[in-house]
Amino acid sequence: MEPDETDKALLGRISARDSGALRILYTRHNVRLYRFLVRLTGNEALAEECVNETFLKVWLKAESFGGQSSVSTWLFTIARNEALSHLRKRREAPLDEEQAAQIEDESDTQDVTAAKKDKCAVMRLCIDKLSPAHREIIDLVYYQDLSVAEVAEVVGIPENTVKTRMFHARKQLSEHFRRHGIDRGWP
Repeated sequence: MEPDETDKALLGRISARDSGALRILYTRHNVRLYRFLVRLTGNEALAEECVNETFLKVWLKAESFGGQSSVSTWLFTIARNEALSHLRKRREAPLDEEQAAQIEDESDTQDVTAAKKDKCAVMRLCIDKLSPAHREIIDLVYYQDLSVAEVAEVVGIPENTVKTRMFHARKQLSEHFRRHGIDRGWP
């Protein structure tokens, strides 16, 4: 296998029941999916379970991928639907996103690290004040680096709705940040 084999080529191999191709696809995408799902559900165990179920569905339904979107967009859609399905079954409210931002930047001094942690905690509080729909858009665009078109496909809403939600979310975040004394600089 070529090291730069495309995800679409891997799906073709998965359709032919090549478990090695599934392992490669899993290795490429599991971390991003997991991080997205942890932020969406607030539950590491549930996120891990949803990642596994996502790749089980890929194994079972690889031939159904139509190619209208990127493979990563298709994976995020499956993962999101798995998580929402589990949350509905469990009737759990999504928890905060604290676990997702616990990674320290070791290159900073202790003072800078402390300032960043304080600012990061306030930013998480501000993000948590957004509606679930706005938080989801912020996560997919800024943390998962998906385009507006990809977010629209993952969430199942029109692109203009994604843009509107993004506009309102940024406006609300700006107001929350200003109230908490956060400017645009870091730390």
